[in-house]
Amino acid sequence: MIQPSRQQILRLYKHLIRYGNHLKLTDKNYFLGRVRHEFRENRSLTSPAEVEFSFKRGETLLKKGRIL
Repeated sequence: MIQPSRQQILRLYKHLIRYGNHLKLTDKNYFLGRVRHEFRENRSLTSPAEVEFSFKRGETLLKKGRIL
């Protein structure tokens, strides 16, 4: 398991915010608020496994447009 770097995490955040600004059929404010809330909540994660899980969850959302 390789823990994502701070730069990778910030890039993911930036991409999720951009993705949220282009949503058509979903409430943008809810989506953007949810993304911000998740990042704030997960800021204190220290376990590499938890950090990697959250990172992969965000990447999946970008790739598939939804979380499984």
